[in-house]
Amino acid sequence: MAPFVGPFVLVSLFSVAYAQDLSVPVTWGKFSNSRPLSERITISQNAINTILPQLNSATGEFNGIGYWQSGNVWSAMANQDHFTGQTTNQAQVVKNLNTVFNLRANYDQFGSMMMHYGGHRLQFMLIGHIRIRICYRMRLQLGTIQSSLLEFFVAHTYFQLSVVTASQASAGSQPNKNFAIAGSCDGATMAGGVFWRPTIDDQSINSITTGLYITTSAFLAEITGDSKYMNAAILSANWIKAHNINSSNIVLDTVNGHDCSRSLSTWLFTYNSGKYIEGLSVLADVTGDAQWRALMLNIVAAAVKSTAWQGSDGIITEGASTTSNNDSVGFKAIFIRGLYEAFARNPSNTNLRTLLHSYIDVQYNALLDLAANGSSYSSDWHGPPQVFTAWGQLAALDVLGSAIIANN
Repeated sequence: MAPFVGPFVLVSLFSVAYAQDLSVPVTWGKFSNSRPLSERITISQNAINTILPQLNSATGEFNGIGYWQSGNVWSAMANQDHFTGQTTNQAQVVKNLNTVFNLRANYDQFGSMMMHYGGHRLQFMLIGHIRIRICYRMRLQLGTIQSSLLEFFVAHTYFQLSVVTASQASAGSQPNKNFAIAGSCDGATMAGGVFWRPTIDDQSINSITTGLYITTSAFLAEITGDSKYMNAAILSANWIKAHNINSSNIVLDTVNGHDCSRSLSTWLFTYNSGKYIEGLSVLADVTGDAQWRALMLNIVAAAVKSTAWQGSDGIITEGASTTSNNDSVGFKAIFIRGLYEAFARNPSNTNLRTLLHSYIDVQYNALLDLAANGSSYSSDWHGPPQVFTAWGQLAALDVLGSAIIANN
């Protein structure tokens, strides 16, 4: 977690009013490709097949990457079947996710979320999000969907222990925290923010946990039609909108829930914007409220052109760790997945789809031209190719899968 600096400064009030630029920069690398659909499907599936030998079937995780990163492999595999209309990966995904969920109470790696330190709240929510994505994307049999949704309802309810409600913000206290919470920062309510860790003394409220809560709430609202999930997503979407977007429309990292201080402005990570883009894309469809689509467009336009994680060629530089794994290697995969959701949910917005198709193809061509060693890929998308690493392979999967659809 980033160190906290200075007083809180509200930076996002007018960001949604700016007109977004959805043009494709002429400096970007190769932003199209002529590979036929069948070849794109094969390339993506071969990349999945290349990481599968690293599977530890006793745990449902992959050697060389962490718990939440392993979960994102399963999500990429589910999306592969969704993109292709096939069931190539379904049995493997369902079997191993059931293994994970049977081992982990409430999907928690550490066994008791209220007793352990670390970033496991994020891991919990990512795995829960993957579970509902599997049901939603793979159209499993009714019994499996009902069982999975029941599990996710329980997980969603448990996760609410870390959400600041409107009444808690007004009272200045949260029952699962041992400190006074800031009911508002610079005049904007802190309701809807989600604490990073469930320990009683952790004060960090951040964009990734809040963004994950938005997305899962919006998906549940879409699937069930229950307004309580829609309202939960709206409250948390408003928290990020009010507190954690900078003047360039990039989603920031963390706000202190006690004193309104924030993480360094230079702590900019792809997944914060990516997960918010995904959540807003679903929320816009669920609510029919144009403000969420407009905000999503602004953040997309900024994120795919941000110098924080790419150069003028448009190739993502974040997580280019070739010698050891780290969390940032997996961040860009989450980012690409969020962009795909925006692409899929806006079929009539030609400018947006052209921009996202081009951006995905920039990453796709970089992987294939600069970073590929057969069907394995370096985590440094500028290359050169290297021997297989599980983290490099993980980072590539969402790009290779998204290119199946983004080029149709």
